[in-house]
Amino acid sequence: MVDLTSEMAALWAALGPAPGHRGRVIQIAAASSGEGVSTVAREYARLAAVRARRPVWLIDADLAQQGQLEAVAAEPDRFGALGKAAIATPDGSIFFAVTPRLIDRTGKPVHPARLMTARPCLGGRLWVTRFAAEHLRSGQRAEPVADARYWDALRKHADTVVIDSPATDRSSMSITLAPFVDATVLVVAAESTDAGDPLNLRDEIEAAGGKIAGVVVNRSTYQPPAFLKRLTG
Repeated sequence: MVDLTSEMAALWAALGPAPGHRGRVIQIAAASSGEGVSTVAREYARLAAVRARRPVWLIDADLAQQGQLEAVAAEPDRFGALGKAAIATPDGSIFFAVTPRLIDRTGKPVHPARLMTARPCLGGRLWVTRFAAEHLRSGQRAEPVADARYWDALRKHADTVVIDSPATDRSSMSITLAPFVDATVLVVAAESTDAGDPLNLRDEIEAAGGKIAGVVVNRSTYQPPAFLKRLTG
C-alpha cells in the first residue's frame, strides 16, 4: 500500500475544515482508470473522520465496481471493526436511478435507495456505503441522476461527504455530480505523462458548473510532469 499520509494532510490543509453550519461534499475523480481514486478517497475520508466534529461519509459511487467497504474491512487495524448495516439515505433520496425499474416478487417497484447501505467504522466516525449490484437483473443498469437532494440531505448529518467516483473513461458520474458537490479533486498517477485526459476532464467539470479544488498525485516521490502546473493553474 502506498502511504498517502502526507498527501492527505496537505489536501486537508488546502481544503480546510468543513463549515460549522453544514457538511461539505468533496468528489474525488480521475479521467482514466487505474489512477488511484479509490485509494485517495478512502485515505482522505479516514483522515477527515479522525479530525472531524461530526461523522464522515465515504460514498462508493462506482456502482459497477464496488470495493470500498471490502477494502476498509481488510484493514481493521486502521479502520476498526465494521458496525451493522443501515440504509444509506436519511430521507429516501438517492443519487442514482435503476433502469429498467427493479421489481420485487409481488410485482411492486423497488426504490433504488434500498439497494445502498452503509456501515460504520472508526467507532462510528466514518460510514462507508455499498451498492448491492447483485440484485440487478440482466439488462438493468444504475446511472447517476442530476439531482442535489441526496447531497443536501447528507450535509445535515455529516461533517464531510467524500465521493469515490469512477473514472470518466467508464462512467459520466463525476461530470453529472460535479454541479452538486462543493469541490472536485482530480487524481493523477505519478507515472502519467499524458496531459490531454485530465485537462479535458477539468474543462468538462467546470463547463458543467463544478469547481476543481486541486490535484492529488498518487505516489510519494516523483518528478512531476509539466502539464500538472497547467492543470492546477
